[in-house]
This record gives sequence, structure tokens and C-alpha cells, in this order.
Amino acid sequence: MARRKKGEAVSGWVCLDKPYDFGSTQAVGKVRWLYNAQKAGHAGTLDPLATGVLPIALGEATKTVSYMMEADKAYRFTIAWGTATASFDREGAVTATSDVRPTREAVEAALPAFVGETLQVPPAFSAIKVDGERAYDLARAGQEVELKARPVRIDSLKVLDQPDADHIELEMVCGKGTYVRALVRDLAEALGACGHLSALRRTRVGAFDETRAITLENLEEMRHKPALLEALLPVETALDDIPVLAVTDEDAFKLKQGRPIVLVPRQVDMLKSQLRVGSRSVSAMAGGVMVALCEMRAGRLEPARVFHLD
Repeated sequence: MARRKKGEAVSGWVCLDKPYDFGSTQAVGKVRWLYNAQKAGHAGTLDPLATGVLPIALGEATKTVSYMMEADKAYRFTIAWGTATASFDREGAVTATSDVRPTREAVEAALPAFVGETLQVPPAFSAIKVDGERAYDLARAGQEVELKARPVRIDSLKVLDQPDADHIELEMVCGKGTYVRALVRDLAEALGACGHLSALRRTRVGAFDETRAITLENLEEMRHKPALLEALLPVETALDDIPVLAVTDEDAFKLKQGRPIVLVPRQVDMLKSQLRVGSRSVSAMAGGVMVALCEMRAGRLEPARVFHLD
């Protein structure tokens, strides 16, 4: 006899406004507990010292987490000039100091060199694995960690404000795997200064942005109320840039069985015009409910992820 899963079959996304000094895993555990959900996961770790958008998937939404990991992200952050640290943020031990305080104009002139496809060496204090161990565990143990440069993509980078000579606030939109702390390190080096990340807020992950974000305090206040379920965003929110095809009940039944469905030529043409370059992913919906995430191949939709949301 199959073991009954603990918790409720709750499915959807919570766009959490993660608080300061709170780990991403902690946040997932708290949200899962509040909803008494059977499954939970998140789309993109945020450091404990960072705040902002942390999309948390519950139930069937966990099947779309891998697609969210590819989503563009936006950050607002502050650099403090004068000291460099081992972790490139304000928690690390000071490794160097400098009297250089770059002007706003100097920073703005340096930013274009970091926009576009570039190579970036991740921070030693990161979750990247080295010989099976997390780099930050090795770094904290005093071991020297050498990580290879990796390709990253920065779409935009601009100065928002310079409140005083010691601090400057910037905004960045980037692709996956881009480290703000590493950017701060490289920018400071390019300007002949010492600097570290003093504040970081993620303002967007794909379709999830600050306008949709909700705090843990608000979720806790809603507990045991219908409003808690109303705070859930639909499973398909994570797939906002993937074409949607409405299918018949008969085709929905086939897809749920793991069987492909045949498309008519006009459907193929319509979907091709909406697909992103290099993508074959299509969302199949029936009666406004997500049925499957499919791959379009040779005039057919083949189910890659099947959803049970009825």
C-alpha cells in the first residue's frame, strides 16, 4: 500500500519578500509549514544578508522550478568604498583598505565594460561545489579556493544614487549565475579602489517582482484564513514567457497519460511564431487549468511535465 504523503496537496507559487538575515532554505521551510504543503522548493538562492524576491514553489509548482532557474533577475545593491573583504560583503574579514572614493561619473564610465556576455570568477564564499564540497565550507575552513571563470550575462547596469562619498547604489538586470558580490569586486578593482557589497535586494525573478511580493509576517497573519490560499500565484506564473495552447479534454487526457498529441498546421505556425529562439517548450491548458509542459517536435506536442491540478 502506498504511503500517504504528509501535508495538503497545495499547489502554486508564493512570491516571498525574504527578510534580512534569513536563509533561503529556512524561508522555504517556513512557507511550507504555513501552508502545510506536501512539497516545496525555491527558484534561486538568496544569501541570508540579502532581501527581496524569493519565488517559492508548492506542490505541482515544484515541477516548474527548473524553468525558473533560467529566468532573468534584477538586483538593487549598494557598494561601500574603502574596504575590501574576503567574502566581498560586509560580513567578511577585511583584506585591504584604500582612501580612493570613486565619483559617480567614474563609476558610470566603468560600467559598460561589464554589460553583455562576460566572464566572471565566482566568489570563494559561494555554494559552488569543489571536489564534492561547497566552496563556502572550504573557504570558512581557511582553505584556499580557486574557482574558474564562467560566462555570465549582464543586460543592464546603472547607477541609481550616490548618497555620500563612501556609498553608491546600483541596479543590475542579469542572467542566471551572475554574482553581485563578484561584480562589486571586479568594479572596485577596475576603479583602483577597495569596496564591498553593503546591501543587496533582489527586485525581480522572471515574472515575480516586488509588486507581487508578500512578507512572512503577512503570511503568518493570514494563517488559517482563506486569504492564505488567495496569496498563492498559479503554477503557470513561472512560465509566462512560454507559449500557451488551449487543448481539448480528449487531448488533455492523452497528455496526462504521457502520450503526445498531433497539432494542426495553423497551431504549429502560431506556436513557432511565439517560441523563444532555441526553445521548444509549450504550455498546454484545458479549461484554464495547466495540463502539461510540452516539447514541440515534428508537428506534435510531447509531454515533458504533467500536472495534476484538478
